[in-house]
Amino acid sequence: MRFSPFVEHIAGQGVAAWDIHHAAFDAASQGEDVIILSVGDPDFATPSFITDAAVNALHAGDSHYTEIAGRPALREAIAARYSQTLARPLAADNVIIVPGAQNALFISSLCLLQAGDEVLVLDPMYVTYEATLKASGATLVRVPCCAESGFRLDPPLLAAAITPRTRAIFFSNPNNPTGVVLNRQELQAIADLAIAHDLWVVVDEVYESLVFEGQYLSLAALPGMAQRCVVIGSLSKSHAMTGWRIGWLIAAPQMVQHAETLLLSMMYGLPGFVMEAATAAVLAHEEVAEGMRETYRRRRDLVVTALSACPGIRVQAPQAGMFVLVDVRGTGLGSLDFAWRLFREAGVSVLDAAAFGEPAQGFVRLSFTLGEDRLAQACRRIVAFVEKLTSERALHWA
Repeated sequence: MRFSPFVEHIAGQGVAAWDIHHAAFDAASQGEDVIILSVGDPDFATPSFITDAAVNALHAGDSHYTEIAGRPALREAIAARYSQTLARPLAADNVIIVPGAQNALFISSLCLLQAGDEVLVLDPMYVTYEATLKASGATLVRVPCCAESGFRLDPPLLAAAITPRTRAIFFSNPNNPTGVVLNRQELQAIADLAIAHDLWVVVDEVYESLVFEGQYLSLAALPGMAQRCVVIGSLSKSHAMTGWRIGWLIAAPQMVQHAETLLLSMMYGLPGFVMEAATAAVLAHEEVAEGMRETYRRRRDLVVTALSACPGIRVQAPQAGMFVLVDVRGTGLGSLDFAWRLFREAGVSVLDAAAFGEPAQGFVRLSFTLGEDRLAQACRRIVAFVEKLTSERALHWA
């Protein structure tokens, strides 16, 4: 008896990044006092009017097969919202509903890439990108966004990575884990390269509603990108709906048709009651997202302020999202050792950011998805742990 080598082929360092989170979750479930900052799962309940829409649909018998591409009302609501944000008309045939942004990435990979292709990714990147893109057989080409630049795009470096085999560019904006939001000049540089070399661009925008300052600009809004840009969106972060598994692709109709063919075999349509809840959420998108954004802004400021004064670590203040990168190189520990010791000795779980890519080596990622009292407690534990490390180093060199 044997297994297909497929899963082993797509496994990578990113897949193993969750070991510390699973250990922390298990410890917390056993009653240990662990503060879990290693996952981006909002601590809010889904707003009640969204849940009510699903419950009412179920009571009305909404438990049957649905349209493969998603219910027209939901697709039309999403198209209407993006018609405003992209400043061009979109219709339902530009939208397909998928079970979460992760599946949207997987679908994009299988629809656009094949063995022999090269796909450029901005590094660091979300931990599952490696496995998701390798599933197509394509080769990943990492374009580093270095810590010294604040993890910002280096357009000449991106241009230099393009070869005759390059097929697409995949990236998240805002970025997870860095919280960086690309500006107009950086986005235009990507668009110019995509047009010049006839490349697809897939941009994961799941955090676009959680930009703290300024107006978010989508790559898909730039001239020449309508036919070659695929936008991935989700309600997980903006509406506290991680467990609902609902997301979408925005693309040219031909791409949507290819994705629908794939979904026919993968899912055969999402649950109708989930799509009814999603429709209610999208129709009240900004109303809900605004409250989430302000809450996360306060939490970001709390964490950045609490940790910035701690000698031995440096905080990378995010422009968006629900994560902070902390540079721990000054502690004398590698980021993986720091994360495990912080968990075992202080009861706080964070992720080794090196799992997101080599440029984040020496950084840890912590989420601010807990209430402010608990976050403040976590920060005090981190500061005390770093002070302990500093004392240990001083004794070692004395």
